[in-house]
Amino acid sequence: MTTWRTAPTRTIDVNGTKFAYRELGDPTGVPVVFLHHFTAVLDDWDPRVIDGVAAKHHVIAFDNRGVGSTGSEVPTDLEEMGADAIAFIKALGYDKVDLFGFSVGGAVAQMVALQAPDLVRRMVLAGTGPRGGGGIWKMPFIVGDAYAKAFLTRKDPRHFLFFPRNAEGKKAANDYFARLAERTADRDQPISQQARLAQLRAITGGGLHAPDDLSKITVPVLVANGDNDLMVASKLSADLANRLPNATLRIYPNSGHGGIFQHHQAFVPEVLDFLASKSAVAR
Repeated sequence: MTTWRTAPTRTIDVNGTKFAYRELGDPTGVPVVFLHHFTAVLDDWDPRVIDGVAAKHHVIAFDNRGVGSTGSEVPTDLEEMGADAIAFIKALGYDKVDLFGFSVGGAVAQMVALQAPDLVRRMVLAGTGPRGGGGIWKMPFIVGDAYAKAFLTRKDPRHFLFFPRNAEGKKAANDYFARLAERTADRDQPISQQARLAQLRAITGGGLHAPDDLSKITVPVLVANGDNDLMVASKLSADLANRLPNATLRIYPNSGHGGIFQHHQAFVPEVLDFLASKSAVAR
């Protein structure tokens, strides 16, 4: 049985650029397309989340333009990232997908739903908020502080960005990084400096952008976050859910930006229930 640890990396030509992706799970039905966070490549997906969703669904995770093993350069605009994601999905031959967007991936998922509403059936938006949400302009300072702490302690910055710095959070962080290290072969290319800076510019620009009319996104949406997210304030996830006409909100305790990874044992069953439901989400 293919798992996230063994899923082969494939490529597909999308308008002259090779996009890297992995897929697993039953290839029938509507696929769940995963869109990832700031500086993340394929190997940064938590195997417990990917494998958990793939137990019931066809899962596709990919490096968007300029990320990891995908060619070209990362654009500096969320809308362009959304257009690239749409092009990738259509190149694979799909006319209907579910989206799973984490962090900036959640912002890109919103762009996909706004630009190609007929393409999206359901969405899971985690650790993210609406474009035009307050406080996003602080992101470079938050990230810079975390990178400084990471340098001094020889840790990954996500120790400081994703998890609370208490006993429970520190254990969750260590467990998370142990899971990320489970795949030892066919690893992805690391994020480039160009990609890192372009993504940060896109995130900051999104925060300063005029708010989108999210009432146009009528598909069911599951919004999730930790209760103390340093990167995207948890209240912005609540704001996002309130702006969407068919959304429900899940906030996990004593956790931050990586709350869905820290609480994966509770989060994955909720995602599976949400994706399997034939009715609209209850507010």
